[in-house]
Amino acid sequence: MDDGQSMKAVGKLLIIFLIFPIQILYAESFRTQVDGSILVTTERAVEERTSIGVNSAVLINLGSDARFLRGIELEITAPQNWLQYRGALAMSVFSQISPQTASGITDFTGRRMASELMPARLRIIYHIPLRTAHGLRTTTTVTVPTAVIPSENFPIVFRLTPIDKGLPRTFEQMRFNFTARPILSDEGAVRIVTRFPPQLTDRPFTVLINDNVITNLSTEIILREGEHHLVVLSDYYRNESRRFVVERARVVDLVIELQDPTPIIIFEGPQNASIFLNNTLVSDARQPIMVEPGTHEIRFQIGDYTIIRTLNVQRGRTYRVALDIDINIHEEN
Repeated sequence: MDDGQSMKAVGKLLIIFLIFPIQILYAESFRTQVDGSILVTTERAVEERTSIGVNSAVLINLGSDARFLRGIELEITAPQNWLQYRGALAMSVFSQISPQTASGITDFTGRRMASELMPARLRIIYHIPLRTAHGLRTTTTVTVPTAVIPSENFPIVFRLTPIDKGLPRTFEQMRFNFTARPILSDEGAVRIVTRFPPQLTDRPFTVLINDNVITNLSTEIILREGEHHLVVLSDYYRNESRRFVVERARVVDLVIELQDPTPIIIFEGPQNASIFLNNTLVSDARQPIMVEPGTHEIRFQIGDYTIIRTLNVQRGRTYRVALDIDINIHEEN
């Protein structure tokens, strides 16, 4: 190898060393051709597509609500002739850019968050993490840059830059299909909506979700997807316990119907039965009856047949009292 070839080899190795592991902590200026822009959202949770040239960039922005994003997936599909240009192209990702909206040839300033040689593959995938505990992993087919880019630092610029000079025109004319997809977290949210009985408004009560007290009912509560347990405790309303389901990347209203804690008795019996509550005839047995806590006497009467029971009623409970008439048949020898 002559001196010229040696210097060229050393120069290329130096360029690769500078590009592959770099992450610059301060803003730098660069000029690039912006070929397209992409908006990644959780609302649609679908992919967005554009294309990018070998010396140009794509502007990537997030939707208004990025709470349920743990990252974005960038998929670059290369043309067939890309495989013959191994090591000829590098990718860079810049955040905190200015200006934040651009098209065509633009002078940017921004912070370089990732930079590396493009793999010699026809399908190249990057997962860009948006939170510290993202759980994303580099594999044989996916590359995860070490830098985390918080949602507030968007939009970002994804840029392709040639490493070698004097490359043929076929290289300069190559275009890569560019696809961005949201990587959703395994979380959703609930909004608590409370409804009060007309005669009892704005009395204190406590809400627990998974045994944790919810101190602020006016804000949305982020929860893992799946089943959760709700408990309502109060001295003024009926206590409640139920389960609900949270779906990934969705916000749902969780309605709490606060109820009067006065005990209720519901009667069920034949139409020809007379029902007495504490020796008072129940005029319409189809309607629930509100009673005070304590001991109550219930009497069912059908013709000459009478049955009497006592019921110990507790606050905040509902009692269903039914007359069950059955026929028992016994075989005798």
